[in-house]
Amino acid sequence: MKKVVLAYSGGLDTSYCLKYLKNEKGYEVHTVLINTGGFDDAELAAIEERAYELGSAQHANLTIVDKYYDKAIKYLIYGNVLKNNTYPLSVSAERVFQAIEAIKYAKSVGAEAIAHGSTGAGNDQIRFDLIFQTIAPEIEIITPIRDLKLSRQEEVDYLAQNGVHYSWEKAQYSINKGLWGTSVGGKETLTSNQSLPSEAYPSQLQKTGEEKVTLQFEKGQLVGINGTLDIPTKNIVALEKLASAYAIGRDTHVGDTIIGIKGRVGFEAAAPLIIIKAHHLLEKHTLGKWQQYWKEQLGNWYGMLFHEGQFLDPVMRNIEAFLEDTQTTVNGTVIVSLKPYHFTLDGIESENDLMNTTFGQYGEMNNAWTSDDAKGFIKILGNAQNIFSSVNKLTHD
Repeated sequence: MKKVVLAYSGGLDTSYCLKYLKNEKGYEVHTVLINTGGFDDAELAAIEERAYELGSAQHANLTIVDKYYDKAIKYLIYGNVLKNNTYPLSVSAERVFQAIEAIKYAKSVGAEAIAHGSTGAGNDQIRFDLIFQTIAPEIEIITPIRDLKLSRQEEVDYLAQNGVHYSWEKAQYSINKGLWGTSVGGKETLTSNQSLPSEAYPSQLQKTGEEKVTLQFEKGQLVGINGTLDIPTKNIVALEKLASAYAIGRDTHVGDTIIGIKGRVGFEAAAPLIIIKAHHLLEKHTLGKWQQYWKEQLGNWYGMLFHEGQFLDPVMRNIEAFLEDTQTTVNGTVIVSLKPYHFTLDGIESENDLMNTTFGQYGEMNNAWTSDDAKGFIKILGNAQNIFSSVNKLTHD
């Protein structure tokens, strides 16, 4: 009997795929869940039990949170990556690493094929397939949902026919949770004018008022919260717990999909949004003008390529080297105020702060140059535009 490894999440799509591959195609199905921070031990155990109930011959839960941070999230923070100035790549980034680990697992069990539950209309199909075909071109890729063009209702009906009850109410919203945020898709995100209902988000408002939080960065990495030091992955989890109680981080991302159509998805990413904004503010104080300029260009480019599944392109390693090199002086503490549904950045404290008052205060007083120095600088600075205007006899009406 041929073996197929299914990248399994416990959701509707992969549950359908498991049953279909076993019952209709006669495969020995091995399931693997790649945990990027979205599941606790109890949830992992429940998903494993469910996989065996559905007919998995062998199931594995692989947790790669620290690797995911070191290989991806760290650079998304360095680059202040927000797709379309909105979305922190909550799902985009983790799919790459789920694909890499899934294909490694497929090789380890000697599978002839690998399967995933992506549709034919989204980005995930491309992210998975690009990795699979690059790392293991000899392994067949099987995608039942895409190939059969199934609706969610058809998946629910098929499972019911095979003795598996799946709540239609639960199936209406697609939830994907990871260390770097949670995506939420539903009937509202298929429109351009409807917003997700509050209850569709995983976190509900629990706190009112205002709470101060301090975030400590060393070389661009979040190393402490409120004076307590820990590794970045644990700090992200701790910050998410603090901020999600205020229902912070909800938004809707609208963007161009890789296949050229517009897409819309809701998400909740309290910790990622706070960390990126706090990190960016610290960089404004500790980096030079041209460092910030080129970081913005390359960070945006890096995020775009990552979003489109091009993580294995060698230019990504080149950009990562640049981004990491810029973080040497990004040290200090950022003060953040958490409030219901939003947060504010109050300021920073850093030994690398370039707002050094010994040289002068913006708009107030200077200590490092004279008024004649300033006049000379302005005159020379204007030379190019003065020459152009004079030669071309511009009137500037």
